[in-house]
Amino acid sequence: MFSTADRRTGAPPEARIPHVDLRQISYFVALFEEGSVTRAAQRMNVVQPALSMQIAKLERELDQRLFERQPKAMVPTAAGRLLHRLVQPILRDVAEARATMAQLSQSVSGRVTAGILSSLSMSVVPSVLARFAATYPQVELSLADGYSSTFIDGVGDGSLDLAVINKPNRRLGLMMEPLLDEEMVVVGGSATPLPIPMPVRTRDLVGLDLVLPSARHGLRLELDRRVGAEDITLSPQIELDLPSAIADFVARSNRFTVLPSIAVSRQLVEGSLKAYRIVAPRITRQLVIIHHPKYPLTPAAMRFVEILGEELSAAAAALQAHIVTGP
Repeated sequence: MFSTADRRTGAPPEARIPHVDLRQISYFVALFEEGSVTRAAQRMNVVQPALSMQIAKLERELDQRLFERQPKAMVPTAAGRLLHRLVQPILRDVAEARATMAQLSQSVSGRVTAGILSSLSMSVVPSVLARFAATYPQVELSLADGYSSTFIDGVGDGSLDLAVINKPNRRLGLMMEPLLDEEMVVVGGSATPLPIPMPVRTRDLVGLDLVLPSARHGLRLELDRRVGAEDITLSPQIELDLPSAIADFVARSNRFTVLPSIAVSRQLVEGSLKAYRIVAPRITRQLVIIHHPKYPLTPAAMRFVEILGEELSAAAAALQAHIVTGP
């Protein structure tokens, strides 16, 4: 958001440079060439709502309608045809870069020790491990499951090369790089009616019988900070620090929780849990990568971070179709 000027450049709002990422370009090209959201989603191996959401985001960023939505086809507009011509050289350069980097994969070796938040370990970690091991068989990978505070100490003393943590509100003396802004949602059993109006407002959370992580957990700290800004205090009767245990308990009871959508991705897809979007304001948690400034990330560690980021982004986009936004 911009008020009177871009905070980074000082440029007025109308001079803001649109942010377009490679995934949006790839989705756009697939839809342009397939002419159908269904076929484009199949080509990109994503669900249709995720692809549609990225196309809509791209149109907003460029302030241009790229497709005419017709009953049985998506027809490119003049702006869409122009964009397709413009991005072709970009995609060719990216393909060449990937091919060149692939030739280096056999030389990537060594050992990577990383800390991964428990809220991620049951969701994207298995796919990250499978993909990383297949791509870089020469690398020995050791993952620790735990909490932000433990990982900060581990990276600080050198026992961990890197860690994924919830972005802290204090300076750590460590290198910190953004990974993902992840939506937090209200979660309940699929058969449990939501006792508050939809869409869920932040201040309505006090009307839920909640199960939450304890105050020492990074998720709870972030949640309390966000609701505290609305002059709200949450007082759950039950506290559990394992998101997987919270999810299983909520699925078997009439209670609710507030967790990142990725933390309950398996249950949302299976249908044992239902997620509801929180609005006014939305609640997100920021995931970041930390590593020691004296020890730059090795090529193997950088490859691991790349794959992790890609898998997280894909999982977050796919889960949008499983989040209830209104009555």
